[in-house]
Amino acid sequence: MSPAKPAKPASKQRLVSVTLDEASIGRSNADVEHEREIAIYDLLEQNTFTPVGHDGGPYALNLSVNGNRLVFDIRLEDGTPVMAHLFSLSPLRRIVKDYYMICDSYYAAIRTATPDKIEAIDMGRRGIHNEGSVILMERLKDKVSLDMDTARRLFTLICVLHWKG
Repeated sequence: MSPAKPAKPASKQRLVSVTLDEASIGRSNADVEHEREIAIYDLLEQNTFTPVGHDGGPYALNLSVNGNRLVFDIRLEDGTPVMAHLFSLSPLRRIVKDYYMICDSYYAAIRTATPDKIEAIDMGRRGIHNEGSVILMERLKDKVSLDMDTARRLFTLICVLHWKG
């Protein structure tokens, strides 16, 4: 019988907490709320998140919207401030709108459409989601380093914050 492998230590360059500013979130339907819960769960299960120039961690992130700006309030796990980053939502406005239009089509299709139609809509939805994630990574590149999976989950959360239902 071989000895059990020791558990791999968790990276410090990750998020351990994500909160969404409730005042920034409009009323959402059950599908949007479900996506938010899944995105947060998935994000916390596995992510790569490193504020540029900071070697601490793990991190807590509070996302909010202030006017037309997205606020990334990044802190250490114990609440010590690391940085706050604000950027305009304007570059994301079109992609968020497109994403929600195709999500509406997808949720309608899963109730009545054929599997081929659902798959085609889902492929389009994933493509738009990837496009938004790439924009997010580009906008954050000088402030936060993250991988594509982390960017995808953050993009979902930004959509929830941005959409007023």
